[in-house]
Amino acid sequence: MKGFHSILIAFTLLAFACSSALAFDPDPLQDFCVAIKYKEIKNGVFVNGKFCKDPKLVDAQDFFFPGLNKPGNTSNPLGLNVTVVDVDKIPGLNTLGISLARLDFEPYGLNPPHTHPRGTEILVVVQGTLYVGFVTSNPDNRLFTKILYPGDVFVFPIGLIHFQFNTGKTEAVAFSGLSSQNAGLITIAKAVFGSNPPINPDVLAKAFQLDKDLVKDLQSQPWSG
Repeated sequence: MKGFHSILIAFTLLAFACSSALAFDPDPLQDFCVAIKYKEIKNGVFVNGKFCKDPKLVDAQDFFFPGLNKPGNTSNPLGLNVTVVDVDKIPGLNTLGISLARLDFEPYGLNPPHTHPRGTEILVVVQGTLYVGFVTSNPDNRLFTKILYPGDVFVFPIGLIHFQFNTGKTEAVAFSGLSSQNAGLITIAKAVFGSNPPINPDVLAKAFQLDKDLVKDLQSQPWSG
């Protein structure tokens, strides 16, 4: 990978895509609304988003996050690391309707089927080869897939189940832009078989047409994806 040059291309593509589309989150009513961390709120009141910091106390650090050029640790069962840069990492993203992520894949690493309930995702590959796809909603459940190479871009519509899989024998890197300051993440297998407390095995056995013992075995796995 050509390091900085590849990352610069990725950011340029993402910036262009985001500048030509409306954000999914509500539009801001002021120049910015830098988020206050919940632990700093003493009265325990929550809002749909974040409380705003006094503009007079805002500085450049509130709009900054370092180190996205550094590879993430992929030594896990999925061979994946996702470095998310959302409103919790950059408080200045509050009300701006956008966030970013870096995805690092080991050879044959997988970002398993998941959804972002609050944001559309646009992904650009900067290294390696990724097999990506998404499935439409009922009743069609149509699958759209594509093999992506460096410089290729693919869009995953809001709320739809999608995935990315490194089909190559070398590491892969991609960057994603999302149309929300906090797009959310629901990993399908983890949500279904790794819920806390567990879903009744009878429900899952019937839903997936599986043997009840197999369901219990799946529920006993250390779901980390």
